[in-house]
Amino acid sequence: MRRANRSRHAPMTTATPLPDLPHLRPKLTMLGREDCLKLHRASCEILRQTGVKVYSEAGRKLLQEAGAVVTDELVKIPPSLVEAALASAPGSFNLYKRGSQEVRLKLDGQEVYFGPGSDTLRYLDPRSGGRRDFKLSDIADCMRLCDALPEIGFVMSVGIPRDVPTERYFLDQFATMLRHTTKPIVFVCDGLADIEAIAAMAAAVAGGPERLAQYPNLLLYSEPTTPLQHSQEATEKLLFCAEHAIPVTHSPAPMMGGTAPVTVAGAVTLGNAEMLSGLVMHQLRQPGSPFLYGHGVHHLDMKEMISVYGAPEFQLARLLAAEMGRFYGLPVWGYTGHSDSKVVDGQAAADAQFAALVALLAKTNLNHDVGYLESGLTNSPEMMTLTNEIISQTRRFAAGVRLDDEALAVGAIHEVGPGGEFMSHPHTLAHWRELWLPQVFDRQRLDPWQERGAKDVNARLRELTVALMDEHEVDPLPDAVEAELEAILRGAKAGSYPQHSH
Repeated sequence: MRRANRSRHAPMTTATPLPDLPHLRPKLTMLGREDCLKLHRASCEILRQTGVKVYSEAGRKLLQEAGAVVTDELVKIPPSLVEAALASAPGSFNLYKRGSQEVRLKLDGQEVYFGPGSDTLRYLDPRSGGRRDFKLSDIADCMRLCDALPEIGFVMSVGIPRDVPTERYFLDQFATMLRHTTKPIVFVCDGLADIEAIAAMAAAVAGGPERLAQYPNLLLYSEPTTPLQHSQEATEKLLFCAEHAIPVTHSPAPMMGGTAPVTVAGAVTLGNAEMLSGLVMHQLRQPGSPFLYGHGVHHLDMKEMISVYGAPEFQLARLLAAEMGRFYGLPVWGYTGHSDSKVVDGQAAADAQFAALVALLAKTNLNHDVGYLESGLTNSPEMMTLTNEIISQTRRFAAGVRLDDEALAVGAIHEVGPGGEFMSHPHTLAHWRELWLPQVFDRQRLDPWQERGAKDVNARLRELTVALMDEHEVDPLPDAVEAELEAILRGAKAGSYPQHSH
């Protein structure tokens, strides 16, 4: 049996929650209202004048009937449709614990959550230290790790398993995530058949399609094709989510200097236009369906020809996305815990710290890619554990300070007086647990550190990561639900799947 040895291994808490009193908090802002309007109007002009290509007949029909100008696949969208979509999209929605009514993620534009990314090609194995292809069992290990780490609020699939058939690995990923974590799932998939089967599995766990719509445990991550295209597959998935009240982010990934203008402002304007065009179709199909704002503007390194994650320009684009999400009144998709480094080293830690600080101060609400190395080609569980520590540390900083009488401690200072000590004072006893304590980072003096093995942070990360993978236990799904998942997976393999029986 796998059980988390919480006394030795699991970093369950790092500080007592701060009192629920007003705090002065550090902030990160850049755009005023007029700046947001300028960017918004530029995006609307792109949609009105240049337009987007929509390769789905259903998507084009929706747009044409609403008043867009359609010529073959090219659709020009008037600003009035954008404004109507923004008005109908909900400003907040929740994601729930697996099979439960317990809110796990409150996506209201204020709370900030983190999770891994999806579909990397290579696995940096913490047991061997080697880099190799993913197996389905590796995804299960990573899900248990994510379930154990307190700063990981949701999961994604982390990698592409090479020991299952290519045509169905999205379904095997999803089933594995359902089995090995109770946290909400952000999923990716290929086309309409995939998302139908995934929705059936999620409904089996939730207790039926109606309960899934009421208490969703999943969110689709989908993308337009930059510049200015919506594929048939992506549009079908987008419209399916609208019809079934499955939350979605339809987030473009413009690459500055490659598929987008080389300027940050130009790429963000393009990405914003692409996102808005997806939102219009989504809200036309079902007004009020939950939608997460976002775009993933990267840039192309002109020397190495890679799409860069660890860059100031990338974080500027994240801040602009947060500002525009607030301007539109929508929760925001973001990024954290990623690096262009090939290993978990100083570069990786610096990139993760930079991204976590921006996410928490700018308030991008649902931040993925924790654990990404090699510019998104490799996933490292140890990087997940490191980023969990970094997020915890940074979250305490972002929480700020109080200036009420108890925090100012004038009375305690008077009682201790000149030359006194505060360690034994009741004020210290009442509040010392509010100070952040590391679970991976080390604060020992040299002698005891050497006596305990002189382990550097990488050695501690590996030890903790493997222990959580081996020992953390997730409540199993009921036998009847497991049987239903298997039936859906068998049906998908055969080209059809049974509908949920509840």
